[in-house]
Amino acid sequence: MRAMQARTFSGYDGLQLVELPKPEPAKDRALICVTAAGVTPLDHTILSGGHPRAVAPLVLGNEGAGVVEDAGGSAFAKGSRVMFTGPYGVDEDGAWQEWLLVRPEHLALVPDAIEDSVAASLPVAYLTAQITLTLAGFKPGMTVLAPGIGGSVGNATYQLARAQGAGKVISTAGNAAKAAKARELGFVDVVDLTAESLADGVRRITAGKGVDIVIESIGGAVTSAALSSLAPGGVLITLGYSAGRKTTIDLTDLIWKRARMAGFSLFAQSPSIVAAAWRDILPLIVSGSVKPIVERVYRFDEAREALRHLIEDRPFGKVVLTR
Repeated sequence: MRAMQARTFSGYDGLQLVELPKPEPAKDRALICVTAAGVTPLDHTILSGGHPRAVAPLVLGNEGAGVVEDAGGSAFAKGSRVMFTGPYGVDEDGAWQEWLLVRPEHLALVPDAIEDSVAASLPVAYLTAQITLTLAGFKPGMTVLAPGIGGSVGNATYQLARAQGAGKVISTAGNAAKAAKARELGFVDVVDLTAESLADGVRRITAGKGVDIVIESIGGAVTSAALSSLAPGGVLITLGYSAGRKTTIDLTDLIWKRARMAGFSLFAQSPSIVAAAWRDILPLIVSGSVKPIVERVYRFDEAREALRHLIEDRPFGKVVLTR
């Protein structure tokens, strides 16, 4: 079978199209014929040598969609359309190949109304967004800040919070063009970071009250600015560091506001938590209340250019590979 493998962790040039043996069916895993796979910043982190657990050579791809070819003793029927995420593309070969063995607890059925390219874009961003909102104690009427409207987690959090009754949802854009694009798509409260700071934008939009919840996936200076934007009793959950692993915070933002700050890893969540999140997410997508954005679709053998586009061009929406 064909696979896009990181032969070395040396940047884009380390990705090579290779031929690998097709996996044999296994009792404890379902054999999935992969039809589409997401492209995420995690793939770039690994390809750049920035992940401590990943070892080359490695087929990248942390999320995907496909069809069950062999159920492997699971409850999924042969021919079922499924999507998945898990340790794939990190601790073991991932979704950028034609077939993959996937643990049953990492699979979810894809509703008929959702096409494969969209399904492949959902698992990491939407599970992360829904589970972190739940962990933060989200309730209708709350104000939520999800920086990075064009990014997958920022956009998913914005849409899910809005669809589930948030009083107000705020995000950010790195330039005026992206902010304008966001507003065209119906994302109203988006702070253009070239015109005002995140903290100033939140202060303006909330009339100085701050936000109840921050779901922050960018890191660096964004984390400290988002923390300063919390209302008293607010919660910040951080889960990414594309803008840097280190930040400086003002401890009074935690102490005087009686705020809470926590980290999050999707792959530390139990199967029951993930299943509950899917039950909340999928009806909202099928009904049209939430509309995942796939910005561009590439062929599997164009994975190098797809990843470069995601990282360097900063598109508005997800980038996906298809067979």
